[in-house]
Amino acid sequence: MSSQDATPIDPETLARLPEFYHPVVSPDGSEIAFYYDEHGRNDLYLLDRVDRTYERVTDGEAPRSARWHVRWGQAGERVYFHRDEGGDEQNDIAAWSRDDGVETVVPVDGQGVLSGTTRDGEAVLYGSDEGEQMNLYRYDRAADERTRLTDYDRPVMGGIFGPDDERIAYVTNESAVLENRDAYVMDVDGSGKRRLEIGADGSESTVAAWFPDGERLLISDNADDLRRVGVYHLASDEIEWLGPNEAEESAAAVSPDGRHVLAVRKRRGASMPVRYDLETGESAELDVAEGVSDVPGGRGGAFVDETTVVFAHSRPDHRKELYEYDLETDECEVLLAAAYDDLSPDTFVDAEYVTYESEDGLEIGALLYDPRGGPARAADATGVPAVVVVHGGPHARSSKTFNLTAQFLTTRGYAVLMPNYRGSTGRGREFKQAILGDWGGMEQADVAAGGEWIRDHEWIDEDRIAVYGGSYGGYSVYSQLTGFPTLWTTGIASVGITDLHELYEEDMAHFQYILRQQMGDPEENYELWRDRSPIEHVDDVERPIYVIHGVNDPRCPIGQARRFRDALEERGWTAGENFEYTEFGDEGHGSTDMEQMVRKFDLLEDYLDRRL
Repeated sequence: MSSQDATPIDPETLARLPEFYHPVVSPDGSEIAFYYDEHGRNDLYLLDRVDRTYERVTDGEAPRSARWHVRWGQAGERVYFHRDEGGDEQNDIAAWSRDDGVETVVPVDGQGVLSGTTRDGEAVLYGSDEGEQMNLYRYDRAADERTRLTDYDRPVMGGIFGPDDERIAYVTNESAVLENRDAYVMDVDGSGKRRLEIGADGSESTVAAWFPDGERLLISDNADDLRRVGVYHLASDEIEWLGPNEAEESAAAVSPDGRHVLAVRKRRGASMPVRYDLETGESAELDVAEGVSDVPGGRGGAFVDETTVVFAHSRPDHRKELYEYDLETDECEVLLAAAYDDLSPDTFVDAEYVTYESEDGLEIGALLYDPRGGPARAADATGVPAVVVVHGGPHARSSKTFNLTAQFLTTRGYAVLMPNYRGSTGRGREFKQAILGDWGGMEQADVAAGGEWIRDHEWIDEDRIAVYGGSYGGYSVYSQLTGFPTLWTTGIASVGITDLHELYEEDMAHFQYILRQQMGDPEENYELWRDRSPIEHVDDVERPIYVIHGVNDPRCPIGQARRFRDALEERGWTAGENFEYTEFGDEGHGSTDMEQMVRKFDLLEDYLDRRL
């Protein structure tokens, strides 16, 4: 199909394609719980593995955004999830059961993050910032009592009950090096805290799961630059490292008998599932097409039984499906197929992994979507317009998963480049931490070099190139239009950062910690924080900008957008002419809700049609 003969796809059709999130296997392996928006909004569903049927078990109680994970209680009687208001992320811990339906299990004064339950289902482990900083709490259902288990002034992450429910593994940092993360084990009452001997000061350790014997932990660490997976022996403090350490790997799950370990290997934009057999020493990537796998974590987690696993998988041009995979035969079945409605799967454009040099010669990886030959409008004589899409984080990456925004843009005729600037994950600790103390610096040079790189292609219209991003990607858009004011035709900043000091004052304590980790103390580094705040350079903006923000955003509060809008008006710019501005009154830090995606795509299509 040529672009000259094709009709562009209605953006509402794209936005309303159903999507599932966070699949997790029940303790007995018979069911899979997941979020799904098949009926128009996000809700909790259960899938029967035997007959392949599924049912919706909530009716509007789940968050509209599928940002937060789902967990089975270890007894298998309840499915736990998070509840917020309008995307504000001030989560309570809720649960669904066949006997009681939906109930709020733990009301949280602040943000609650579910970790897990005991085997009898009577105690719930969760993180909360109700004491200001994110720490671990245990809620006992029968006594209706909550106990604070940790009291750190740095955020506590994770929290996993041991198989005997007598110990808990978790991650925090007591080092002077703020990017450091260490793994700990403590008794179930919060006593006997013990730091595990993993990595080095400044490296980032994680705990993914306990082994069923209760004497080993599945861990990972990046002290040797590339993250690697290992088995930690609690009795001897020895680590059995797995794999050749030739690519980044993240720990995922342990089989019920402790023989098999699942990990995820990251390479050239892909995230591939890897199986380690601890009995034979053999390992291999699972036999699925190159793309991105989402493997449920924890002990059991993805495992139905000792050799059968369940995970989600997608490719840039193929929507996400739920796979059941036999580790012994390498046979794979689809439990939940991707929904395309009336669209052909051939509608979508594959992504090519490319590299280019940044300003200082550093190699930057990126994904390139070429719309030519797809269902796009014909390019005019000047060539194809392009959008450089910048990921958030900054410690995240653009990968070979199905990306609805990228496909929306390519089906409208835009080339898309998604750079993984320094600070991105997947290339080791040195590359990831190269952004520390330098927000708005060389990582923005990496993004700008991507704009220059795609502009140099003869099939691209060099006068029609936009930059778009959300969260840290939104910060990048503001930084690009202030720091590289003539490079871009326009920019679209969604839920972005404009004033670092104001963000620090408004943010939650665990996000304040991240800001100090990334940019140092806000007062000691006052001038740096001011210089790297786009609001300080608003007079340098030359090209039109579109600002989009949710009023309930707790991560990048709405004041970030409003201050930049006001500063533009103070310099004499007029809304609707020099810049455009939209607030979403019922949204937080982005959303997976269909109605909100329809609205976003309509706004993007209209703006890009007029400006690009």
